[in-house]
Order: sequence, then structure tokens, then C-alpha cells
Amino acid sequence: MRVLTWNLWWRFGPWEERRKAILAVLSDLQPDVVGLQEVWACGGENLAEWLASRLGMHWTWAPSRAPQRWQKRLGDSTVDIGNAVLSGWPISEHEVAQLPARANDDDGRLALYTRIDAPTHQVPFFTTHLTSAVDASAIRCQQVRSLAEFVAAHSRGTDFPPVVTGDFNAWPDSDEVRQFGGYKTAPAVTGQVFLDAWEYADPAQPSATWDAANPYVAAGCEPSVRVDYIHIGPPGPEGLGSVTSVRRVGDEPVDGVWPSDHAAVFAHLRRP
Repeated sequence: MRVLTWNLWWRFGPWEERRKAILAVLSDLQPDVVGLQEVWACGGENLAEWLASRLGMHWTWAPSRAPQRWQKRLGDSTVDIGNAVLSGWPISEHEVAQLPARANDDDGRLALYTRIDAPTHQVPFFTTHLTSAVDASAIRCQQVRSLAEFVAAHSRGTDFPPVVTGDFNAWPDSDEVRQFGGYKTAPAVTGQVFLDAWEYADPAQPSATWDAANPYVAAGCEPSVRVDYIHIGPPGPEGLGSVTSVRRVGDEPVDGVWPSDHAAVFAHLRRP
């Protein structure tokens, strides 16, 4: 099963050209299930729907409860933002969990759950986008606890391990990422652990998904780091759901246009 996670940089920059570049990358990779963050909707049009219709995929999305801070940055109060899932197989269930926020600093972070009706097993699939403030590790720790509880409540009834994708806005050795994984410190939910798909990557390949080589990132003079993740629960019977390969994608221009300020993470998971 081909799984991808990607932050699409909402409607910033040359968004009309960027969405064509995003579509080109997805068309080339042909993922089975995609977790997307910073997806826009405006005037009856939705980026997730636009992509799904051209890729022949099912889709669902969840809008932010508090898009005002985003809209102020863009200078347009008519554009909504949210998370989305695209799937080559039917989506039989979906639900949203609202994540905690700091007092007077709520920008509507959430987690989106979907149940994917794959041919041999149902797949509990999630995508999320944690708060981005550099000094907000404490609230991200609260957010991953809520996320872990949400995953635990929606992962039963199938041998396929839960798949959690998203932009955690946190370094791999941060408290929040270690807590969510639960194998380098106490887990957010007792007995529940998640494996970082990148642990299976070739150590020689580039890993930063927030990469200063990208001109959208370079403008901020920030260091390159991996902040986007695919987490998977322990493998099911006969290695079901285990990672067979993982790499960074969407990390170069398409016809001269960088698709997003983030690179995507693309993993292959074992199915029967």
C-alpha cells in the first residue's frame, strides 16, 4: 500500500501553478492513500476535491474551526483551511478530533480519521497538523496525547495497524514526537506505540521535509529539518502494514514551480 503525507502550503505563493505541480507529483507516484494538511476551500471549490477528481480518488476533508489567523496572513477572509484524505479505495467512515490550543492562541488544529476499505483489510488512517510556534512544544505534547487517544478509539476491528500521517511541526527527537511514538519515552496512551516510517529509510538519503534548498523555506533563514511523518502501529500478522520502503518526494520544482514549502514523505506498507 502506497501512503503519502504532504503539507500543501494552503493558498500561499503562486497557488494556481503550485496545485498543478502537486497534481503532477501525485499523478506520477500514484499513492493509494494520502494525508494532506493546509488544504484550502473557497467559493465552492476545494483543493482536495480538485485533486481527487483528476486522480480518480475518493476524498474527505475537515475545515479548521478557527481559520481567522490564517486568513489574516493571507489577507483574504473567504478562504478556509483544513486537513484532507484522498483514497483510491472507498472511505467508509470519517470523524474529526479538535486538538488543544494555548489560551488566546487557537488556530483550529485538528486530526481527521478515516476508515479505508482496502481490498483485504480495513485501514484506520489519520492525518493531522500540530501547532507551529517554535516555543509551543508543551501544547504539542497535549495535542499528541489527544491524537493518541483519538487513534486508540478508532483503530479496532482490523488487523491492519493504524497509519498516522501529518505535519507535527516538531523535530524527530522532540518531546512530542517521542511521546507519540511511545518507544523512547512513556507513550501518550498506555500500551500504544507507533513506529516512525523514516526509521526504515536509507540513512544516506535526504530527510528534511522543511528544507532550506526550497526557496519558500530559504526566505525564512531557518534550518532544514524533518517535521512531516508517517507513523504506523506495530505490524499485524505476517508483517501486515510494516514499512518496506520510504523516501522524500515533492522535493524539487515541476516545470520551474516548487509544489509546496514542504516536501512529502512517501512509504510502501506491506499488504497480502
